[in-house]
Amino acid sequence: MIAIYPGSFDPITLGHLDIIERGGMLFERVIVAVLCNTSKKPVFSVEKRVEQIRECTQHLLNVEVDSFTGLTVEYAKLHKAGVLLRGLRVLSDFEKELQMAHTNKTLSEAIETVFLATTTEYSFLSSSTVKEIAQFGGEISHLVPENVARDLYVYYSKPNQ
Repeated sequence: MIAIYPGSFDPITLGHLDIIERGGMLFERVIVAVLCNTSKKPVFSVEKRVEQIRECTQHLLNVEVDSFTGLTVEYAKLHKAGVLLRGLRVLSDFEKELQMAHTNKTLSEAIETVFLATTTEYSFLSSSTVKEIAQFGGEISHLVPENVARDLYVYYSKPNQ
């Protein structure tokens, strides 16, 4: 079965990577689908995020990385995926994700949402937290893949960021 792991991944964190790796053990194929969310102002372009994720998942033979715009369910149908993979950290994630799962079910009965509870060590971790720490020069190498940490430090070392 093919699973889609959608998200903005701006940036991808070790928590995201944990979900990808565990999803790869559960499903025949996992497509990490980077969403082009026009309501957010991302640090990295969609193309850069795809490149970052490809680099840190290259050891996972059944993982692909792609990007999309529009409805996740339509993207899943296009790729003949039967599952949307989602990670849960805290109770507020569950409320939001459950609502989205129910909404997606109204759009396609054939696509299930599977939730993976995040590993305890990453339960506090979010892309927003990582960006805030990086912006002020804090250590992030224990929160994101090495290539992403490098890119964030470069981004925030530029004036006006």
